Amino acid sequence: MYFWGMAEAPLKRINKFLSEVGYCSRREADKLIDAGRVTINGVVPEMGTKIAPNDVVAVDGKTIKNSKDTFVYLAFNKPVGIVCTTDTSVEKDNIIDFIKYPKRIFPIGRLDKPSEGLILLTDDGDIVNKILRASNNHEKEYMVTVDKPISQTFVNRMSGGIYLSDLNKTTKKCKVEKLSTYKFKIILTQGLNRQIRRMCSYLNYEVQTLKRVRIMNIKLDMPVGEYRELTKDEFAELNKLISNSTKTYIPKKSNRKPF
Repeated sequence: MYFWGMAEAPLKRINKFLSEVGYCSRREADKLIDAGRVTINGVVPEMGTKIAPNDVVAVDGKTIKNSKDTFVYLAFNKPVGIVCTTDTSVEKDNIIDFIKYPKRIFPIGRLDKPSEGLILLTDDGDIVNKILRASNNHEKEYMVTVDKPISQTFVNRMSGGIYLSDLNKTTKKCKVEKLSTYKFKIILTQGLNRQIRRMCSYLNYEVQTLKRVRIMNIKLDMPVGEYRELTKDEFAELNKLISNSTKTYIPKKSNRKPF
């Protein structure tokens, strides 16, 4: 945790500050800055602006302070129809209003509206960046049903990687196991937008149901629509799994340092 008031505290990017105090993730912070909703000493900053310990940061006119003692880490079984967004003014069926947690929290990553299952929420912006980095090879497991019988060709193609032309990306190799005529299990280490649905569509299959049942060592074990705090053992193991993760993406062949 960063403490203000240190004698020689370094300058810090505004998005990193908002992340570390648990206000939101860096990605969400960039969106707030771009929308002109963030101010530093009453002035709307440019993207990438750094702040000093005595600067006053505000979002929508409300001063943001680092006053938290402990972070919150939740596992939630998201129902179909709930949207993983913190923008409660735009989306009425948002995850924040559904959970109604007493502290400000935000989801780690996304699970699209037609899907259900496990999603983690926290007010620890720093851990979000570690978990979201696809290059860290963190596993996410899903159970999927499709509209027609699953062939061995389907399993081989899904697991081998598929070029998604609308995203101009090829999916990473992954683990796929046929469970029944219409149901399969897939374990990804990648988080492209609507990835499983796009992969199935490419092979002329339509997803009927999609449920995420595991994120790394955290397993789905609560009823739909309910949440629980991570156990001490779960959190300890999670920290081990992300201990070598980068918080910020660093391009290859670059000497650039993390923020």
